[in-house]
Amino acid sequence: MRISRFRNDRARDRFLAAYDRTLDQLWPGPRTALDVPTPYGTTRVLRTGPEHGTPIVLLPGSGGNALMWHRYVAELAQHHPVLAVDTVGEPGASVQTAPIVDGRDGAAWLEELLTALDVPAAHLVGCSYGGWLALCHRLHHPGRAASLTLLDPAGLAEIGARFYLWLIAGGLASAAPRVLRPRLARLVGNSTILESELMGLMRASMGFRRALPVPAVLTDEELRRLDGVPALFLLGERSALHRSPEVAERLRTLLPAARVELVPDAGHALPTDRPELVADRILRTAGR
Repeated sequence: MRISRFRNDRARDRFLAAYDRTLDQLWPGPRTALDVPTPYGTTRVLRTGPEHGTPIVLLPGSGGNALMWHRYVAELAQHHPVLAVDTVGEPGASVQTAPIVDGRDGAAWLEELLTALDVPAAHLVGCSYGGWLALCHRLHHPGRAASLTLLDPAGLAEIGARFYLWLIAGGLASAAPRVLRPRLARLVGNSTILESELMGLMRASMGFRRALPVPAVLTDEELRRLDGVPALFLLGERSALHRSPEVAERLRTLLPAARVELVPDAGHALPTDRPELVADRILRTAGR
């Protein structure tokens, strides 16, 4: 069975020590850490904000975890409960125990998680891979999402070589001396490398073996089935993941009720390229 896991106990312990240290450094205000059992493994959820109301559920991108949302939670938690998730199968505090082989499995994991958390309705916010999971959940479990905010989500076009070159360039730039990183971030179009603490956590995850599926491209028929809830597709105009103008045109044709916004001067690292805009759009979609 293909299951994401750390190479050995030493690699896991080193990462978890870095995770806890980074959490204490970055997370604003109080939070409750929940370890929620699901058929796919135990899922870590960081909960903050008010006790009542429809929660905002934050799903990170590939290789990330709940800590990527640290700069958002304080503002979002003024209006909604916030549940920031370490996706099972990604490097974080969750522990995968069963394989996730496709989008249906990913959707089933998220549905089991929300059921266990007693969340009858949620404002789903997904970045990149997390956006694909949110879309798959809406397709296979259509009754639970109160809204969708998708930040340059995967699954809308084939992933080409340009994206993998972008990842490699970002990884190399993140290892450069700190004084050079702002210039390199502009050069490669990846502002994430300026998040020094998160980059340190990423380096601590090198002993993690990820075994999650490549996002399948949603068909036209599947995209039409997403209709029925407020949805915002926020696309970085210079995204390396896909050709955003073409994706935007496809979405506007197939989902005329959805909001589709191309963000100028932003790429696939949309949450760090334009954090104020992203926070505003999340709250516009979920309701303040």
